[in-house]
Amino acid sequence: MNALAPASFGAALSAARDAAGAQHYPQGTLYVVATPIGNLADITLRALHVLAIVDAVACEDTRHTQGMLRAYGIDRPGAQLLAVHQHNEAEAAQAVVARLAQGERIAYVSDAGTPGVSDPGARLAAAVRGAGHRVLPLPGASSVITLIAAAGLVAEGGDERSAFVFAGFLPSKAGERDAAVQALAHEPRSVVLLEAPHRIEALARALAVLGERRVTIGRELTKQFEEIATVAASALPDWFAAGRDRTRGEFALVLHPVAAAADDGADAERVLRLLLAELPLKGAVKLAAEITGAPKNALYDTALRLRDGG
Repeated sequence: MNALAPASFGAALSAARDAAGAQHYPQGTLYVVATPIGNLADITLRALHVLAIVDAVACEDTRHTQGMLRAYGIDRPGAQLLAVHQHNEAEAAQAVVARLAQGERIAYVSDAGTPGVSDPGARLAAAVRGAGHRVLPLPGASSVITLIAAAGLVAEGGDERSAFVFAGFLPSKAGERDAAVQALAHEPRSVVLLEAPHRIEALARALAVLGERRVTIGRELTKQFEEIATVAASALPDWFAAGRDRTRGEFALVLHPVAAAADDGADAERVLRLLLAELPLKGAVKLAAEITGAPKNALYDTALRLRDGG
């Protein structure tokens, strides 16, 4: 986290009370709160207000969360911080459920970003909902959406592909990681990956087999030394080797969508025409996509045009 003095957030806490204080915050509720992924200023006013008023804060790392709260000028005794992490999530969830049953309001935060997205939180939310209590999400920072917004995911020909697949961390073992990359080679949509600094070079070498497919690298997103670059997959190992600091920090990567080959358009339409003569529209589109590799959305638009006599 980028350190800022607690006094820096005095006005923010006051603004949070003014902006969010009049809203209703039901008791017996788990508040899933997104927190900054690096820059402490990326906190919402509602998140600040909830973190100040709840009865306890469940978190991955109590020391990390204590430091974050103090930076915002929110001082909580250690007894009000509940450790809920990947090694104790199922057991700790029951303790949270018991406190919710007594009418307490509890916030849950991961170490950074939105809980439940490659971080603990999903089992906790499931347990709370399963026990009949409310889970109230507070949206905010996410490395996934942050990098998607900056990557410029436009395929060849200007076709904007908004759909993406979140793959998170690939397997750490080389063989399993290589198999996962081979599977991603056949995924036409954008793919978001996360990686730790000690494994980023191994991931770069594995992704290099994707050749000219573009990859956007987001390093230290929102932090002082943030770096965002787009290169061909084959150039990833060289990109990381070009600077000593490039393997430091936390990483998000986006594989850009597979560019549709211009030559395949006529062939895809020919296949689609033949299938439409025998199958319902959706079935024809699905099978044409599997046969030709053309994007399903584009085929669907073509099928509608053909059906309407275009």
